[in-house]
Amino acid sequence: MRYTTEQIVEKLRELKVVPVIALDNAEDILPLAKTLSENGLPVVEITFRSAAAEQAIKLVKAHYPEVLIAAGTVLTKEQVLTAKNAGADCIVTPGFNPNIVKYCQELGLPITPGVNNPMAIEAALELGIQAVKFFPAEASGGVKMIKALLGPYGNLQIMPTGGISPTNIKEYLAIPNVVACGGSWFVEKSLIKEKKWQEIGEMVREVVELVT
Repeated sequence: MRYTTEQIVEKLRELKVVPVIALDNAEDILPLAKTLSENGLPVVEITFRSAAAEQAIKLVKAHYPEVLIAAGTVLTKEQVLTAKNAGADCIVTPGFNPNIVKYCQELGLPITPGVNNPMAIEAALELGIQAVKFFPAEASGGVKMIKALLGPYGNLQIMPTGGISPTNIKEYLAIPNVVACGGSWFVEKSLIKEKKWQEIGEMVREVVELVT
């Protein structure tokens, strides 16, 4: 299924949390995706911080087609094309690169670019982007900064990522324009590497309960 940006935003608003995942071993994505999905979080942001990303996306697409797949930390057109061909449903970038945004639009691939200031937001709006990633959220002023930016840019749909934790996620989600929050504390690389699927599952259930 090919999602539109609007459908992705709607799906994320239902889920409220996006697991931001960095993998060393692509095969680890299968038990991880199973654990996430079975515990109420059928979504992954697989970051291009390692060479395992492409294969991990392919594996999720093949084995868990119901899971929404975002390709994260995408920095180049080559990575966009790799992610698309692997089966990613959308692209997430840490910053705003107009060339990457335009390329995704040419491919018909939804993109949520990173912004944290008015200049980047203006550039995003100029290209018709309404859904953005606020990154790095806590380091950029957190909830207070988002509320300030929503003064002039009240139609933005926002996904804060970076420094999100169980202690602050509800404060972010209380902002109507916040669609979902990206988080990694419950899918830490060390937990994945040690294959602690039961522990991850328990943490996922806690996260889902926290935000519902």
